[in-house]
Amino acid sequence: MFEFPVLIGDIGGTNARFGLIAEKGAEPRLLSHEATGDHPDPSHAIKAALAKGGDAVPPPRSAILAMGGRVDGPEPQLTNAHWRIGGERIAKDFGLSSAVVVNDYVPVAAGAADIEPHDLTPVGPSPTIPGGARVVLGPGTGFGAAALVPYSAHLAIVSTEAGHADFGPADAFEEKVWHALERVEGRITVEAVLSGPGLARLHAAVAHVRTGQPHEKLDPAAVTEAGLKASDPHAAEALELFGRLLGRVCGDLALTFLATSGVYIGGGIAPRIVKVLEESGFREAFERKAPFAEMMRQIPTSVITVHDPAFKGLAALANEGRRFVYHGQVWRKDG
Repeated sequence: MFEFPVLIGDIGGTNARFGLIAEKGAEPRLLSHEATGDHPDPSHAIKAALAKGGDAVPPPRSAILAMGGRVDGPEPQLTNAHWRIGGERIAKDFGLSSAVVVNDYVPVAAGAADIEPHDLTPVGPSPTIPGGARVVLGPGTGFGAAALVPYSAHLAIVSTEAGHADFGPADAFEEKVWHALERVEGRITVEAVLSGPGLARLHAAVAHVRTGQPHEKLDPAAVTEAGLKASDPHAAEALELFGRLLGRVCGDLALTFLATSGVYIGGGIAPRIVKVLEESGFREAFERKAPFAEMMRQIPTSVITVHDPAFKGLAALANEGRRFVYHGQVWRKDG
């Protein structure tokens, strides 16, 4: 399906990571991390990444690129940045025989197919339940989610826009927080709360509720640091609320896809707040899904702790392409 060497890329709203798989079955080699805002378009960033690889890097013959956004049309745009990712344009810029563009959680789902226990940190019970569907998701710059569903001899990857679903309060305190939350285009969505910017919104809203005064938003990293150190009680409470809300959404997606083989949490935030997830009521919120609470108690939830999990998944898609079925933009030189 792919001609080697294969250029791979994990392109988000803040950073893009590029690598190369030299031959079939090989591990991916990281070329560079590029700040999305430092380049006018993806081809410019890819050129910089290949240059940083040096003369020893063979020119790629095909590419598979994962992007943080909906993959529709010939040049879909990143949800949280200005780049447009056109497979045909990139293939022609670098003389490639083919180029595939997928949603950024497609490779994370592919990587979850054979993820090793040492690449996971369980949160709550972790029974082994093979053969069922799995869900991967993650709060980061935005919120991504996909499902990995066994179908005959294949694994179907269902990418979603779950981050843009509406999200509401579940108790009296959350209702107060919701009234104080900053809306995004007039809405409160999963991503508006469960993301880096969402954590900043939660902190500001919690502080507003507790003090009765509007509160300026802080940088998400500052909220995380202050919450973990308990140097800011509002930040600590916001992190705890973040964990409970994440548990609720994880449970909703597990129910949606009947993900009996587990829910895997990636993104940039979760690995930093594992202790918070363990202590925040994450599992209680995850399991509180009557009349299916007993089923939910049997579904494992884990944080993905391996660095750059999308790279492992991109390598799986390149090396074992026929194993997976997924939606993406495909361009081939021969049509």
